[in-house]
Amino acid sequence: MMPRDPVPTAGLSATEAARRLVAEGYNELPRPDRRPFLRILLGILAEPMFGLLVASALIYLVLGDLREGLMLLAFATASVGIAAAQESRSERVLDTLRTLTSPRAQVLRDGARVRIPGREVVPGDIVFLEEGDRVPADIHLLSTQDLEVDESLLTGESAPVRKRPGGPDDGAAAPGGDDLPLAFSGTLVVRGRGCGATIATGRHSEIGKIGLALGGIHPEPTRLNQQTRRLVRGVAVAGLAVSVLVMVLYGLARGSWLQGALAGLAVTMSMIPEEFPLVLTVFMVMGAWRLSRARVLTRRAAAIEALGAATVLCTDKTGTLTQNRMAIAEIRDAGDLTRRLTPGDTEAAAIRTLVWHGILASAPTPFDPMERAFHDLGQRLGLHPPEPSWVLAREHGLEPGLPAVTQVWQPPQGGAIVAAKGAPEAVAALCRLDRQAHAAMLRAVDGLAGDGMRVLAVAGGEAQGPLPADRRDYPCHLLGLVGFSDPLRAEVPAAVRDCLSAGVRVVMITGDYPITARAIAVQAGLPDGPLVTGAELDGLPPQEQAARVRGAALFARTRPAHKLAIVKALQADGQIVAMTGDGVNDAPSLKAADIGIAMGGRGTDVAREAASLVLLDDDFGSIVHTIRLGRRIYDNLRKAMGYILAVHVPIAGLALLPLALDLPLLLTPVHIAFLEMVIDPVCSIVFEAERSEADIMRRPPRPPGSTLFSRALVLWSLAQGFVAFAVVAVLFMAALNGGMPADQARALAFVALMLVNFGLVLVNRSFAASPLTALLRPNTALWTVLAVMGAVMAATLAWPPAVALFAFGPLHADDLAVAFAAAVVMVLTLEVVKPLWADHLRR
Repeated sequence: MMPRDPVPTAGLSATEAARRLVAEGYNELPRPDRRPFLRILLGILAEPMFGLLVASALIYLVLGDLREGLMLLAFATASVGIAAAQESRSERVLDTLRTLTSPRAQVLRDGARVRIPGREVVPGDIVFLEEGDRVPADIHLLSTQDLEVDESLLTGESAPVRKRPGGPDDGAAAPGGDDLPLAFSGTLVVRGRGCGATIATGRHSEIGKIGLALGGIHPEPTRLNQQTRRLVRGVAVAGLAVSVLVMVLYGLARGSWLQGALAGLAVTMSMIPEEFPLVLTVFMVMGAWRLSRARVLTRRAAAIEALGAATVLCTDKTGTLTQNRMAIAEIRDAGDLTRRLTPGDTEAAAIRTLVWHGILASAPTPFDPMERAFHDLGQRLGLHPPEPSWVLAREHGLEPGLPAVTQVWQPPQGGAIVAAKGAPEAVAALCRLDRQAHAAMLRAVDGLAGDGMRVLAVAGGEAQGPLPADRRDYPCHLLGLVGFSDPLRAEVPAAVRDCLSAGVRVVMITGDYPITARAIAVQAGLPDGPLVTGAELDGLPPQEQAARVRGAALFARTRPAHKLAIVKALQADGQIVAMTGDGVNDAPSLKAADIGIAMGGRGTDVAREAASLVLLDDDFGSIVHTIRLGRRIYDNLRKAMGYILAVHVPIAGLALLPLALDLPLLLTPVHIAFLEMVIDPVCSIVFEAERSEADIMRRPPRPPGSTLFSRALVLWSLAQGFVAFAVVAVLFMAALNGGMPADQARALAFVALMLVNFGLVLVNRSFAASPLTALLRPNTALWTVLAVMGAVMAATLAWPPAVALFAFGPLHADDLAVAFAAAVVMVLTLEVVKPLWADHLRR
């Protein structure tokens, strides 16, 4: 793509630049229209779940239960805050992109070079680039001198790419690959210099298109929120209907409408499920805390619930599987190109000679990652850059027809040392290799490239007297070949094995070349499978594209749009997708994935802002630990929800029983409020602290369409609840029939209900373990809550004001023993039945 308007040799005038700035806008990403806070608030209040929370809170406040009312209002307020924070996330991502793409730029204005803020660059500006500069806009290059640019943020390629001047026939091109006449906004100049005309700024640049893609991605409501909302709505409607029925029947049958209202309110309080949003909130907060202890930062709570269901892990290569730095992996000595030497062979003289000439052919303070690799290995070998007394007599950079660097150094003792490095074909031409030697070199190059390495040849020589004018005539002989690779992270193979054993499919998506991608996949232990390139995806209709994505194991030469399309195709296939990455090019797919996981140390700000989770220590193995934690959190959440359903059955049943059988009232709003104080910490703290099941990482991921309240879980919870209700109801009626006063029978049934409650906790701590195992399994929170619960219950039985408030009569040791025995009978009964449900509950 050429500049839209002719560019004068003096550059733009200040007047013309100002006109274009007004017409085109600043060279930054536009701020999206943001909803005002009032509109966000109204949208939240329109949600049935939040409306029910507020309504429930008002009911409690009217009843005078200040604690429950304020707690529910606090939850509603917190929800508003979370939604407002979520709304601002896209803005923060775009702010980060805006910062990245607005360096200071050196431009030609009115015939003079001036430095201006990057945001003031306009189309048509002549921009000068030097080593270490960040490119301020998309630029069509007019001249280059040994120019190389690191485009890894856009493409995922570890190695810098060579640039050339453009011509009038050059068209638009995507980032990636050598010898493009374009430099792209946000990329980094690592070698040489150049200048060019600005062709795209702001939203029209390649990095601007990524920002627009981010702005168009809207996270879906979480499955847990949707499921909880439906359950809360259903139970609330049922509870209100039953409470009205109870009030009417009580008033008609007994003639006391005031007592009928009290009984109806007791039933309402026993059935309003305010624990569900409480548990969901606490589990998400505590889950984020537990992940932070594993050095994983949670940016979006929805990712926690999705972790246990992840079926596909899409991983970037550069900076995620690899370390995003070039290192010398292998050396071939020209004396025997079939012999493989590693950097660890420090005693080999050939290595020292080759590395020394590689340093001489590099910049003294290198930006280029391959030149840095020469310097790093040189330091390990005790080789250092030339001293200040050495004179750099000649310097030849990369040329379109000769992609090699040649530098001639003159040491103090006289003479000249020639050092050259570059593409093997170019160095072979400089060394004037014969046909046989050239063929042997190409075979060695193919072997290194087949292992996924970037290959450079190194040559050297010595000269006495005047040097020839053409560097092709310098005295050079081939020293050998150097294979560079982006090293695999040490923890990756074990992490990949763990993912596969947990039933999580691992797919690599990279902008690098297919042969490099295949080599890294083999090193990482990824399953063998078809490799698909971005160009192949472009040539397929949507249905065939989805089919290719479904069966592929590797994707190479992909652009950000491809990564995003791959994630969406997998999601459309019903997969729960986790996506890892660290570059700007990963940001749209990170945000679109069900679980976006960014590398925190090496990752860009844009990637971290777009992701759901951030690995603070860049340890790929932490992903496996994160999946384990996610499965544990979801398991424990199901146990807590099952317990809540189970414990509400005896509470509601005991509130209705006296009305159905014309017995004295057993539970009043005071009793139920006290029970809620027990249930809340048990379900939100005790179950959250439970350890994971032994087989948690040997199970396949739960089906994407599975529900939190599965049919098996609901039926099992109801069965537990009915058994608990039957045990306490039989005990209560037996006490009344035995002549026990109503207040004593009420106290006996209430104590039994508390003990049964604890028995339900033991039963639900594990879907498979025995009660003895569950009892012995460490859980400090359980025993803390139990101690507090026991102390409070003792106070209600012994402290006169509490006894009067609860309308309890005195109990004796044998009464307590009977209550304890009733709870034991319930636990044993449920444990006999539980194995019949265990397999269904773990699915």
